[in-house]
Amino acid sequence: MCSLEKRGNLLILTLTGQNVEHRLNPEVLSSIISALSQAKAASTRGSALVTVSHGKFFCNGFDLDWVNATGSKQEAQQRFDYLLDCLTQLVQAFISLPMPTVAAVNGHAAAAGVVIPLCHDYVVMRRGRGVLYVNDLEMGLKIPELYMAFFRAKTSGWALRDLVLRGLKIKGEKLLKMGIVDAVYDGEEGVINAGMIWPEGNGMVKFTLKLEKGCILNFVACWE
Repeated sequence: MCSLEKRGNLLILTLTGQNVEHRLNPEVLSSIISALSQAKAASTRGSALVTVSHGKFFCNGFDLDWVNATGSKQEAQQRFDYLLDCLTQLVQAFISLPMPTVAAVNGHAAAAGVVIPLCHDYVVMRRGRGVLYVNDLEMGLKIPELYMAFFRAKTSGWALRDLVLRGLKIKGEKLLKMGIVDAVYDGEEGVINAGMIWPEGNGMVKFTLKLEKGCILNFVACWE
């Protein structure tokens, strides 16, 4: 689940709930998409959205317990495909927001959970704790071409190879060198506070995002 809070021009999306790994199931995905719709409606000139979470995990991917609770492989595959469809709607909702977005990643993000921070315009991350980890191929899962296109749009070269094809667990400082995250900070509080002030501390954001959003609209069209 999630909550949305407005502080002046800042909209804060917080991943919450008893599911401490913030795994994605239909209820969670629907909650985030609904919050993004509210954020879009509430946006004004100068608005920005920051996504945060608390605990060891930022998002640990799909809720595989929910996927496998059906008792049959066919129904489990149908549930998995449904989650992919919901995740695609989530991607559309994030990248079509009319404001800059910042992901403050204080913990691990794995598999489908990596998609969420990469949907943002900027990513800040905890320095010594937390990894991005695309382990789909390790689990024997095929990454849909739509999401390979997404990863190619957000990474390239050896960064794409190490993150997606090799499935390495990569910490913040290396991700910074790879160009996947924009800054690293110490501690959970440091990351979250940095996320809160990032839109104000980067004066170019309101101007560069106009260009980035315009460029990415063609990419959004591919998802519709």
